[in-house]
Amino acid sequence: MRRVAPKTKRALRSIQRRLERYYALESTPDVAAFAQAAGDGERETLLVRESDATIELALVVPTESPRAGANDVWLQLLEGVSHFVFVAERVRTGLPTTQLELELQAEVDKFVLLGLEPGFDRERARRLHTHLFEGGRFLDPVGTEAGERYRLANDLAAKLAARLLDRDHGETRTLLRRFYRAGQTDKIALARAA
Repeated sequence: MRRVAPKTKRALRSIQRRLERYYALESTPDVAAFAQAAGDGERETLLVRESDATIELALVVPTESPRAGANDVWLQLLEGVSHFVFVAERVRTGLPTTQLELELQAEVDKFVLLGLEPGFDRERARRLHTHLFEGGRFLDPVGTEAGERYRLANDLAAKLAARLLDRDHGETRTLLRRFYRAGQTDKIALARAA
């Protein structure tokens, strides 16, 4: 197993703290303690193993040095931490989760941390919306289960994020905290209400 660079660990912890603060979550275990460096050409992956009363997590992250912003490595770190925090929070609260929920929440979290925090700038958020939701490419082909799941998560997150662009920041945070705690059916309904 390759070690995760200190700079990457700091980035993981920073993302984790920002998500916990934004959604008013209890502290989750230190994500950096669960991080492992990916092999060459591998992308971010949250590994989950469940048995009886135990859930084991490992977050595989890229070895490239992260730079803040909407670049691929940073987005992978953000997505991985989003998955980790969401699963940890669901375990803590005793609620189930699905792969679609993980992907949908990660897409929303990207928009939150890059477009709404810190300091909301409506024009910057609109450009980010275009970059994240219209300019993205999918690794899994159309027609595959994973491909359809990622496309649905992207479409739902795009609708929700577009709706947020026209709200004031306090109202946005309230809606996003409600969205975070919702189950899959309610998440989809909130996103489609746009």
